[in-house]
Amino acid sequence: MQHPHVSALLALHYFPCLEYFTLFTQPGQVLLEAYEHYVKQSYRNRCYILGPHQVEKLTVPVLGGSRKMSIREVEIDNRQPWQRQHWRALQSCYGKAPFWEHYAPRLQPLFDGPWQYLWELNEKVLTLCLQILQLPATPVPTDAYKQTTGSGLTDLRQALRPGIPFTARDLYRPQPYTQLFGATFVANLSVLDVLFCEGPAAAAVIRQSAQQK
Repeated sequence: MQHPHVSALLALHYFPCLEYFTLFTQPGQVLLEAYEHYVKQSYRNRCYILGPHQVEKLTVPVLGGSRKMSIREVEIDNRQPWQRQHWRALQSCYGKAPFWEHYAPRLQPLFDGPWQYLWELNEKVLTLCLQILQLPATPVPTDAYKQTTGSGLTDLRQALRPGIPFTARDLYRPQPYTQLFGATFVANLSVLDVLFCEGPAAAAVIRQSAQQK
């Protein structure tokens, strides 16, 4: 039996950035680390969108994230109205975007449903985004923690994080598209930005942004 090509090992992010999605542009599997410890101050529970005045951060509040715990055990702090806050932020930033009406009905259930675990939420987010984008690679959770990755598999579990710019790697080459605010293009925002601004052309933008090896 021939095993499908596996290109990268990733953490599971909340509405990931475009660099993340460039790893799904080639057929095969992308491994999702399902047995890591939760990492604070990371994309695992945050994403960035473009507002009228600045880039805005959306953060999913979690319980007990300060101690070492498995990513699958991290619970969302639903005492905070994060879903309402995130949806209002999206309405404020993208309500006048060309494809808001097209995608908002598909995305809104993610901000309505009761989510207990961060992993469960992020898995649903990634599944829906890949369905919309129709990118060929398939996400596959690991069945144990991977200490080492071996040859041919790029370990990006800790590399893709807010404090390290995409320019530190050679995965993503920004392809500017028309954004709602500002005269200067802001690269590598959450996939939400390109979906609402470019609609069905979003996948083409991501493909063009993938550095050709």
